[in-house]
Amino acid sequence: MSDTITLQTLDRVTTMTINRPAKRNAITQEMYGEMAAALRAYEAAPDQRAFVITGAEDYFTAGNDLQDFSMADHSAEQPPVAQFLAAISTCSKPVIAAVNGPAIGIGLTMLLHCDLVYAAESATFTAPFVKLALVPEAASSMLLAASVGMAVANDILLAGRSLSAAEAHDYGLISRVFADATLTQEVAALAKHVAGSAPEAMKLSKSLIRHQRDQVTAHMAQEAALFVAQLKSPEFAEVVSAMMQKRAPSFP
Repeated sequence: MSDTITLQTLDRVTTMTINRPAKRNAITQEMYGEMAAALRAYEAAPDQRAFVITGAEDYFTAGNDLQDFSMADHSAEQPPVAQFLAAISTCSKPVIAAVNGPAIGIGLTMLLHCDLVYAAESATFTAPFVKLALVPEAASSMLLAASVGMAVANDILLAGRSLSAAEAHDYGLISRVFADATLTQEVAALAKHVAGSAPEAMKLSKSLIRHQRDQVTAHMAQEAALFVAQLKSPEFAEVVSAMMQKRAPSFP
């Protein structure tokens, strides 16, 4: 692991921290590869029973590092981001999110594949894909509506609405909200409880709850094809150019 993705295992709980605070924990392709490897290792380790994802300092993650994505080779059959999404969406063991601050883009959509999502009171949830000339990913165009309802999902995905932690809880996107100062402690206790549960019963229960995985995988692949196409589009090039020049994008 690089220093941008850190791992710690204690009491059968592995905690993965997205550790790039200078860039608001924005995720690069290299980081996605490491996150995928961490999840696969957790899946294969019989002595690890819960996996927590969190962010360093005051951000969960600002989402994809757009500069990194704009320069990446997207011709690979399964690029690192796809490896991460495959790993988190198919993991048979409990995955827990501790959302310690803004969760943007993949920061929101990865939560749809976590089994338990806990958030700090100051956390916010945003999916600005259309604003960035992109499309939803991680099967969020299907799963978000199932979680919060079609009207709210459209407000988030199309109009760019940002949810507070309280709103995200009310809509059913997250499990519980804790005070900023106690989030880490509360999640550690809950993860330890989950890790102490009967492991086979936990796996079987998760498989029953997540019985539509084939649909999710197919939908994710459809989104990914459109996402890559948009990364190569004049619209996305204009967004990146506008960001570099600190101006509003202009579309014909």
